[in-house]
Parts: sequence; structure tokens; C-alpha cells
Amino acid sequence: MPELLNRRRLDQPRQPRRLTVTYDPESFGRFSERLARFFGTGKYLFWQTVVVLLWVAVNLSAFSFHWDPYPFILLNLLFSTQAAYAAPLILLAQNRQDDRDRIALEEDRKRAAQTKADTEFLARELAALRLAIGEVATRDYLRSELERLRSDISAANGKRKRKGGSRPRAETIREDARWDDAEPHPAESR
Repeated sequence: MPELLNRRRLDQPRQPRRLTVTYDPESFGRFSERLARFFGTGKYLFWQTVVVLLWVAVNLSAFSFHWDPYPFILLNLLFSTQAAYAAPLILLAQNRQDDRDRIALEEDRKRAAQTKADTEFLARELAALRLAIGEVATRDYLRSELERLRSDISAANGKRKRKGGSRPRAETIREDARWDDAEPHPAESR
């Protein structure tokens, strides 16, 4: 069976018969923003003032060539038309800027929430490390415990010596190189 024409196929939507105008809303928005920015410049105000002054001067001074007599109705119509188009374009540009600001604000909130979560995590980790370090035996604690043990051993040796024991004396332990470090023992510094 020969291929049916596009307009006769039932499995495809019909093409619209009317004239449709398509436009890209993003490019139209960019155009409106550029136009709104231009309306807010001194350059625009200067050139508009020049055009208005020339319009008025030509229509007042030219006897045979004035297309818009004194009440300047045509000039007022042009200003009204310009305002009718400028106001919605400016509002469109402001709406687009509000949308960008809203997105930026949401990103800032997310970033701030993530930063806060990271800071709280680091604070918890730091507190855990402080607790862990508080439970770790320090050098001074170990030195005092060893000194206490040495004094206990020397006291035990003194009792044993009186009884006749043969254990090493506390002076021998104190002179052992394994117990030496840069700082003097607390008992020796007294």
C-alpha cells in the first residue's frame, strides 16, 4: 500500500492550518532587559530630549512644514505609545531579576545550611576528640604513676632488706637508662 500523505494519517497529529507566531521567551526576556537598561541611562534621556526639542522647534518655526501643530498631539501620542510599551518591558525585566534573585537566595540558603551542618559536625568531632584526649594518659600522669610505683617498690625493698630479700633497690631502677628523659624526676627535683 503506498504511503499515505501526512494529512491523511491518523497516527500523527494534524498540522495547524492557521498562522502561528512562535518566539523564544528567553531571548525576548533578554531583549526586554537590554531595552529596560537602556531606558534607564543618561544616553537615552539625552537623545530623547534632543528629539523632543527638534520636534517642537521644527513644528513651531516652520511655517509650511509643521506636521504636528502647537498642542503637539502626535508627540503626546508617541510618548503614550512609548510608555505603554516601556512599562511592561520594565516590569518583565524586573520579574526576571526577581526570579534570578530568588534562585540566588535559595542557593545561599542551601549553602548556609550545608555550612552550618558542616560546622556542627566539626564541633561534635572536636568535642569527641577533647573527650578522648581527656581519657588518654599524659606524660606527666605516667611519670607520676611510675614515681609512685618506684616509691612503692623502694618501700617494699626496704622492708625486704630488713627481712633479708634480694630484690633490686629503687636506686638501681632510678639509674636504669630506660627511665631517663629530658626532665628530672619529681622526686629528684625536691
